[in-house]
Amino acid sequence: MKEKIKVPGEVLLILVLMINSMGVQFMTKSGFGISAISSVPYVFNKIFPVLSFGTWNYIFQSMLVASLMILRKHISPSYLISFAAGIIFGKMLDVHAIWMAYLPDMFVMRVIYLFIGMVIIAFGICLANNCMLPIIPTDMFPRDFSSITSRKYQSVKTIFDLSCLATTAFLSIIFMKSFMGIGLGTVVCSMFTGKIVAMFQSGFEKHFTVYRAVEVRFNRGRKAVC
Repeated sequence: MKEKIKVPGEVLLILVLMINSMGVQFMTKSGFGISAISSVPYVFNKIFPVLSFGTWNYIFQSMLVASLMILRKHISPSYLISFAAGIIFGKMLDVHAIWMAYLPDMFVMRVIYLFIGMVIIAFGICLANNCMLPIIPTDMFPRDFSSITSRKYQSVKTIFDLSCLATTAFLSIIFMKSFMGIGLGTVVCSMFTGKIVAMFQSGFEKHFTVYRAVEVRFNRGRKAVC
């Protein structure tokens, strides 16, 4: 049997921040809507464009981390690393936005951007699920909140996503007089991302094994969800 390739979890986390931010920007570029958790900072960027999409993203994620710290009444290393990851993720969104501004905007290309973005995000989620390190706050929040409140994760995740969509819809209608960030892409992402993640996960488990190059104690079992 072929020996599996050993990969440091830290390398996977860096890749997650780079490629998931690219995937989100590809979906944004498509104009067909983005995932629920990205829709809130997106609509704030449209209402208050003085701050970039990336900046609003890490403001939103910082609020989620702060909420968890308040609920748990302590500051853990995993939250601090997740906070830093959220900031880097936001900065990478703005970096990708610069070069994507030069991509063509024809309808056919926008459809391609949608599917490229969805596949990239699914691959990033697979890496995040295996990196053995704290993940970005939007993925961490529903999992930790379910633990704090002793509620089922799937229920908390569903309520969190619906709350994000409701907030986005309300703000976009009030301030922009139309739906912003919610569309066909949002539905497609919700329906198919999980299936694509499962395909990547199957291949990853066959060929790779993950270890931590730096040993720090974290709460284990965190996984990313689109």
